[in-house]
Amino acid sequence: MRICMAGVCGRMGRRILEMAVAADDVEIGGGFDLAENAGSEIVAGLECGKPVRVTVGGDVSSELANSDVLIDFTAPVACVENARAAALAGVPVVIGTTGLNEVQVAELRRFAEEVAVVHAPNMSIGVNLLFKLTGEVASILGPDYNVEIVEVHHNQKKDSPSGTAVRLAEKAAEALGWDYAQDTAHGREGIVGARPQRQIGMHAVRGGDVVGEHTVAFIGPGERIELVHKAHNRDNFARGSLVAARFAVKAKPGLYDMQDVLGLK
Repeated sequence: MRICMAGVCGRMGRRILEMAVAADDVEIGGGFDLAENAGSEIVAGLECGKPVRVTVGGDVSSELANSDVLIDFTAPVACVENARAAALAGVPVVIGTTGLNEVQVAELRRFAEEVAVVHAPNMSIGVNLLFKLTGEVASILGPDYNVEIVEVHHNQKKDSPSGTAVRLAEKAAEALGWDYAQDTAHGREGIVGARPQRQIGMHAVRGGDVVGEHTVAFIGPGERIELVHKAHNRDNFARGSLVAARFAVKAKPGLYDMQDVLGLK
């Protein structure tokens, strides 16, 4: 499997290249980044003792020509344009970029009519298990247990709440028969009165170099149940993206998420 890495100079791009070189069944078909980085060189595979030099491309189409799948961890606008180029080239796409709006997600659905598109706010296997458990626990406990979600990330993260936290709230809302947009409270300030039963609390914390922590608390009479995931580094996201890529290259056109990839639905 030959991967093309969008945002190849970024933190996630570099980690995915490192994991790709270490894998026996993955090759680097291409990689591109911002125009000012075109022509520069990245060395991947030092950790596994198999160094590979990758020249950063400046033309998306050229980099896709030698690849079987595109992996994108960039920014919403760039992500959509990259996915558009991949769809035109008949190359499946794995998207870990967060912060996409409804219009941009609708564009991905359109591209998914031509190629397989795996779009997930978090590629971690553990986090995707957390998604499933959140829905199951919310369904079992019901509305008598208040749902509060707290996410912690590094001080450079641009979107808030995190895409992972949004998906957790969506899973809880779906299980309870609620609506995420209407029934989620993003932080609280002032005299807000008693907490409504039909509400999911969402709280974003930013600081330092925290890779990512998510806690879903179900708070009921006399007890509290917490589901917690803490990412130690970005490698679990990188490995998950390669699992998604292996799925995408064999899948029929369609819009998938990591629950599909991992068989958790």
